[in-house]
Amino acid sequence: MRRAQLVAATLLLVTRAAAQQNKDTGTITVVIGAEPTTPIPTLSSGKANVDVGNILFLPLAWLGPKLNTTDEKSFVPALARRWTRPDPTTLVFELDPRAKWHDGVPVTSADVVWSLNRARDSAISKTYARRLRDISSVAADGPGRVIVRFRQPYAEQMYDAVYHVPPLPAHLLDTIPPDRLESSSFVTHPVGNGPYRWGKLDPGQKLELVSVPDFFLGRPKLERVVFLIARGAEAQLNLLLDGSADAFEAAVLARQITSIVEQPNLRILTNPWLSVSYLLFNRTAYGDRTKPHPILADRDVRRALVMGLDRARLVRAAFGPYGAEANGPMGQASWIRRIAPKQLPYDPARARALLRTRGWRDLDGDGVLEKNGVSLTLRLAYPGSNIPRVALAEPIQQMWKGLGVQIELSRLDGPIWAERRGKGEFDIDFSQVNLDPSPSGLVQSWSCSGVGASNVAQICNPEFDRALGNAVRATTNVNVLWRDALAALQADAPAAFVFTPTQTVVVHTRYRNVIVPADMPWAQLWRWSVDPAKRLPRDGR
Repeated sequence: MRRAQLVAATLLLVTRAAAQQNKDTGTITVVIGAEPTTPIPTLSSGKANVDVGNILFLPLAWLGPKLNTTDEKSFVPALARRWTRPDPTTLVFELDPRAKWHDGVPVTSADVVWSLNRARDSAISKTYARRLRDISSVAADGPGRVIVRFRQPYAEQMYDAVYHVPPLPAHLLDTIPPDRLESSSFVTHPVGNGPYRWGKLDPGQKLELVSVPDFFLGRPKLERVVFLIARGAEAQLNLLLDGSADAFEAAVLARQITSIVEQPNLRILTNPWLSVSYLLFNRTAYGDRTKPHPILADRDVRRALVMGLDRARLVRAAFGPYGAEANGPMGQASWIRRIAPKQLPYDPARARALLRTRGWRDLDGDGVLEKNGVSLTLRLAYPGSNIPRVALAEPIQQMWKGLGVQIELSRLDGPIWAERRGKGEFDIDFSQVNLDPSPSGLVQSWSCSGVGASNVAQICNPEFDRALGNAVRATTNVNVLWRDALAALQADAPAAFVFTPTQTVVVHTRYRNVIVPADMPWAQLWRWSVDPAKRLPRDGR
């Protein structure tokens, strides 16, 4: 009898130990810098909205880990389980029949067709219509197949079809007038098809997403995703260091690394990133887009300003090994970075000589150049909450002072900075952008067609536009054509491209199978799990 009881007790202990060993579920708290007010694909921008939207909504396919936008075979199935190419201008997508919206309705071809055609309508969105301009038609072939046709052969057809417009639920949205969609209840309570559903938003505090147990690609191990809202990188990092949060993603300054390394429960993951920061030169007068800028409309002045910056020193001082000098409008992860021509070199003597040839001289000996009674004084605008730009503003001011250029620093609250930038109320804007994986996205901020939208500096260089069009539509000599386009842009000096930070993701060590794509950092959270031996109370029982 005692032997039987001993065996039973031993089996119970083994069973309990095995159950505990298999308890790899949990929660994660991610720090973000703004409230996700409109986390709906194609309806809004902003990093917080995009990060949350990438968890709620799936694309037809994900980019592969190398972010290759021209290789159809490198894409990873998501809503579409496979795709075929019947001819050079047609792609056919077969949807996964298991995919469902969070209200239980199956995802069908009607959702894909409605979403893509809505985005292609320039009356609704000029930005997305421009991105999808080479798609000629989108049609359903039954409930599970979608046929996308293109105007001509080109290398990024697959990318254009799947990346820009994750499908939205047509059965909930197709009766809402386009101009009312952004103010509809759908925006405040989204219904997606991803691994997590909308939970609860505490305005200004946090957003909670809840896992979808029957998610068709596999049940998420992390049962809750909490986005903790904190404005400013320092505040975000402090929440991580004091244990309130589990993960955050940002450009990290060299001086911040020590505090992270000293935490035994944190680890640092790095990736090449798609982000780039630059000093954007306004072509039009401050606040008056009908007139040319009295100083910066001159290309030689812009080129002198570029040559007056020691970008390598700026990057080393701010980021150490966690950043790189930019050599154009692309981040470290962009495939065209390796073929891009070099930006104008740091050469202050040449810069000063160029300014002299344009008539700029220090006539009164005050250290500031002038011409026709106009002082070479410019305002540099930047958001005060962005730590890297704040850290570099004064060193940039000092470098340009060595040329005889007086820079007035204008540190602004984020919303005010963004509003003034959109209105053209700046001389030089310290900009930062997280780019699309495809270089074709350059059309938005640097081409004539982007004027009136993302191209806030009114840059219009027909030579660059022609070269860009040739590169985007190329099927051969792709590298040569992209190099030509970038050379045309850089020769015009529309901006001084300063740095491209390394994507730095800090996560708690209890997480396993950590996958962080450079373009969608939290989209694969559903694949993460928790080490049972390192579970925290907030992971649940």
